[in-house]
Amino acid sequence: MTSPTDHDAQTASSQAPAATDGSSEAAQAARAKIIGAARGALKRYRIMAYVTGVMLLLLVVEILVKIFAGDDAVKYVKWIPFAHGWIYVVYLVTVVDLWSKMRWRFGRLAVMVLGGVVPVMSFVVEKKVHADADARIAAAREV
Repeated sequence: MTSPTDHDAQTASSQAPAATDGSSEAAQAARAKIIGAARGALKRYRIMAYVTGVMLLLLVVEILVKIFAGDDAVKYVKWIPFAHGWIYVVYLVTVVDLWSKMRWRFGRLAVMVLGGVVPVMSFVVEKKVHADADARIAAAREV
């Protein structure tokens, strides 16, 4: 006959590996959720980087039209600054979302924010950010 302490010790030792397996499955599920969130944030950022870049180029065209074509042509392009402004706000939200999920340094955030202000810079920054984020996400999957 076994004592209650022997029975508790046997039960605890037999349950220990099961608890470890359950926690590793929970950790893997949590990691998959985090990786999925990072992938989603990267996709949203990528779309908004292209949209913001195109709108910024349209803004440059609008300024040139304003300078060279006169007041008659301005009425056709006066919506561009407003559209770019609101699209830039959405772009900033996606930038902060990706930046926080990837846990980059503050300098990366500053460069990504400037990407929506300097013509063509959003395309260049997006390419670099996408490559870096993809590499980090792939490395996180292998762990």
